[in-house]
Amino acid sequence: MHPIERLRYVARAGDAPTAPLVREAAIALASFAHDPVELVIACRQLIERRPTSGPLLWVAARMVTGTDPGTEAWEAVEALERDTTARELAHALPADSTVLVIGASEICGEAVLQRPDVEVLVADTVGEGYGLVRHLEARDHAVVDVPAAGVGAAAAEADLVLLEAEVMHEHAALARAGSLAAAAVAQHSHTPVWLAAGVGRVVPTRMYEWATGSGGEGDPWDDDAESVPVSLVDQLVGPSGLQPVAEIRYRIDCPIAPELFR
Repeated sequence: MHPIERLRYVARAGDAPTAPLVREAAIALASFAHDPVELVIACRQLIERRPTSGPLLWVAARMVTGTDPGTEAWEAVEALERDTTARELAHALPADSTVLVIGASEICGEAVLQRPDVEVLVADTVGEGYGLVRHLEARDHAVVDVPAAGVGAAAAEADLVLLEAEVMHEHAALARAGSLAAAAVAQHSHTPVWLAAGVGRVVPTRMYEWATGSGGEGDPWDDDAESVPVSLVDQLVGPSGLQPVAEIRYRIDCPIAPELFR
């Protein structure tokens, strides 16, 4: 497949799993590794099409700022494929609890699938939660398909609210629509909120603002993702397990690459 066609596939891939998607992007971008100008252009085009993907932003930033873009790409892909965040989250979930998951969250979904003792409330806020519900039902898990209008009630009823960051910085995370309402109700109801942030999803504030500010068209309530202040989060979950929210700054391993943004 031609590198440009591969990049177009990545741009149109929708909610494909992160690691395979980034691998496809890395293969395509590596074709431009010996031409810095073409590499920057290709990375810009990809980020413009998928500005909310932390891992893609992370890989692109590493490639355009590194001395060996090809090596940076493959090291990033290997790190994503070794990501243990879902396993750590599954291990940390309280036994026999009821947890709320927003939509078909990749990391949270994988985690709850490993815990048959946990009842899962899946809030279908953007019309794609049915996939996780179907997977859970196929494994005889206790699962409830919660309509978008029931997010607040589900957050108040659950023992734990699980959110997933698509990309985040020290002060906020971009998560599935409905996450902000769930976190706010959970805080009012004294329900713990955990935020899963896998490899490549924690970036510097400047990178977060540049990437998430590149859209800006339409009304915010029509977006599939929304910003959640970390002040509403009780625990961060990453490859090393549960962490205090104050330790988010130590997870930032993405270089600042202003050349990615026009």
